[in-house]
Amino acid sequence: MAAAGADAALVVTPSFYKGKMDGRALIHHFTKVADSSPVPVVLYSVPANTGLDLPLEAVVELSQHPNIRGLKDSGGDITRIGLIVHKTKTEDFQVLAGSAGFLMAAFCVGAVGGVCALANVLGRPLCELERLCRSGNWDEARVLQQRLIEPNAAVTRNLGVPALKQAMEWFGFHGGASRSPLQPLTEAETQQLRRDFSSNGWL
Repeated sequence: MAAAGADAALVVTPSFYKGKMDGRALIHHFTKVADSSPVPVVLYSVPANTGLDLPLEAVVELSQHPNIRGLKDSGGDITRIGLIVHKTKTEDFQVLAGSAGFLMAAFCVGAVGGVCALANVLGRPLCELERLCRSGNWDEARVLQQRLIEPNAAVTRNLGVPALKQAMEWFGFHGGASRSPLQPLTEAETQQLRRDFSSNGWL
């Protein structure tokens, strides 16, 4: 990826043997990756898909590695995100919301941005949400955040990648087909996806 021009590598928690993936194992894994990576590493905790959360203590220790520059946290625990920001604030380390559903809340506790699936569809509104948060326009930000929650849940936790790809097609982007074993949306799922976007004023 570095040879292809990537500025950083987003590295997900290894989870195949998740019963053995305690803090010590994860610190060892990410340290080895960061030691050998020619580009900075961003930790990626996505417990909904891996069944494994990157422990707070491991994040704090890994934040001290010179080639580990941040964390994308998709768990949605705002208390945890705020505590990570607090515990790593003296380091050159950035905490990023991993979902548009809690982006405003993450900004409130000190996250610097987000890496959000919904940005593939509603990139401009998400940039506007960032602008509102950074400028302290919390009332406007709250209204916009609320309108993003259902579409975000549809293309992530509820219907997943096939829904994200379908929504991209509706908004003029090329989503394409999902790779096997993911299956296309059913007609009922497609209708639900359209409702989640249209009822919030996006379609």
